[in-house]
Amino acid sequence: MTATTQAARDAAITAGRPLLKVEGLCKSFFGVEVLHKVGFSLQAGRVLGLVGENGSGKSTTMNIIGGVHQMDAGQIQFDGAVYRPKGPRDAARQGIAFIHQELNLFRNLSIAENLFITEFPKLVPGLPFIDRSAARKRAAELLAAVDLDLSPTTLVNKLSQGERQLVEIAKALGAKAKVIIFDEPTTSLTTRETDRLFDIINRLRAQGIAIIYISHILADVMRLCDNITVLRDGHVVGSALKSDMTIERMISMMVGRSIDQLFPPRDYAAPKGDPVLDVAGITQRGTVKDISFTLKAGEVLGISGLMGAGRSELARILFGIDPYSSGEIKIGGVAITAPTPSVCMDHGMAFLTEDRRAEGLMMEAAIDTNIALSSLQNYAGGLGGMIDRGRLAGDVQKMSTSVQISAKDIVRTLVKNLSGGNQQKVVIGKWLLRDPKVFILDEPTRGIDVGAKNEVYKIINSLAAGGAGILMISSELEELVGMCDRIMVMAHGEIRATYERGSFDREELLRAAMWDGIRSSSK
Repeated sequence: MTATTQAARDAAITAGRPLLKVEGLCKSFFGVEVLHKVGFSLQAGRVLGLVGENGSGKSTTMNIIGGVHQMDAGQIQFDGAVYRPKGPRDAARQGIAFIHQELNLFRNLSIAENLFITEFPKLVPGLPFIDRSAARKRAAELLAAVDLDLSPTTLVNKLSQGERQLVEIAKALGAKAKVIIFDEPTTSLTTRETDRLFDIINRLRAQGIAIIYISHILADVMRLCDNITVLRDGHVVGSALKSDMTIERMISMMVGRSIDQLFPPRDYAAPKGDPVLDVAGITQRGTVKDISFTLKAGEVLGISGLMGAGRSELARILFGIDPYSSGEIKIGGVAITAPTPSVCMDHGMAFLTEDRRAEGLMMEAAIDTNIALSSLQNYAGGLGGMIDRGRLAGDVQKMSTSVQISAKDIVRTLVKNLSGGNQQKVVIGKWLLRDPKVFILDEPTRGIDVGAKNEVYKIINSLAAGGAGILMISSELEELVGMCDRIMVMAHGEIRATYERGSFDREELLRAAMWDGIRSSSK
């Protein structure tokens, strides 16, 4: 689309009546006001990008539109009428579909059963007998509409994350949604799945469906959206056409200050420290093949690749969670013959998992308990191995302050009540308390906002400056290019190429990840 055509389209749509109009929206929880007169509008066939840091009010606003919460003040007009849903089912009936980051699908049921879980076709109207033939036929039509070539009887637990996302969209189409809200839809998608999702969203837009797109990946917002609204601390601090917005301007609005450099500077002279991790010929059938590399003290070594390339599987092998059939792992020059997590930890390794909620934290426990968990043995001694609780509490408090966890009371605040960025800092603090020399970071900034990302990057740089070796796995090329000294590219369980800082090229990195014919190289 040319700039002239886009401008004409902008003018034509903006001049029309909004499909969804939000004015003066206010909401408080336990006496604390979290939304302050939030307002925006959305036309049919338009994609609105809604951005802001965690805690800015995005989710609360969308939950009010989706019927999860009730507004305290303000008004919403939908399709020309006053809109005040009594619950999520009421919102769905009126034409609002909300596709959450954590997809609301029953994995033990089939695609067709998930599509019609709230209302199956009946053999006889009014009687509880399901017309399974009609359900399968309609499900096949909906799957075809989102280009998902699967049988309606396929169990959802057999699907990839991207395929599950498309099932959710098919579900929204089946409900004849006029507005679809996407909350962080690409968090767990590969590059190809993201491109496929964007193609579907563009098709929905062409059909006149309005889209609200929430994401921390600002480049995707600029790529996809027509309008952008920025929230900070429950206030709308900016709203504009995409043509009048830049990533730098969005960041400045979101954090209330200018972040001149998203990736904080550090000395990128080649690390001269001794190897802290040596990996030679690590192989596990069907997972990884002949993986060899060295990680030096003070080095940030990135691992790039598409989902399924074997990056997370390699991390789990190195930390002793999963087995391997051949090869050798050395930590600090010491061969680890039978690695287990406890053995690796004892030798100075830490592993920050990609799924912090399920594997990295005890969500129902307090901040201090989570930080202390992996270091309890270091504070045990004397008769009966009693824990020195005073020394432990003092060190945990110092660590919480060091990683800048935003909480007034780390003893009473449960981790589940923290933002994604603060949860990630708790995980980092937990490992830092052990003073490790090798850090494996698997998607360390997934699902956290731009301000929290900047703080995590500073922690990583501080670790490297202190002599730790960092193995950093990320699906965001910009992140790897901005943070790493070297980048290894994995595909099909193998290292396909290794690039030194100074020769980083985004197209080359993608080509190495996607081109099956490439051979291992060093540049």
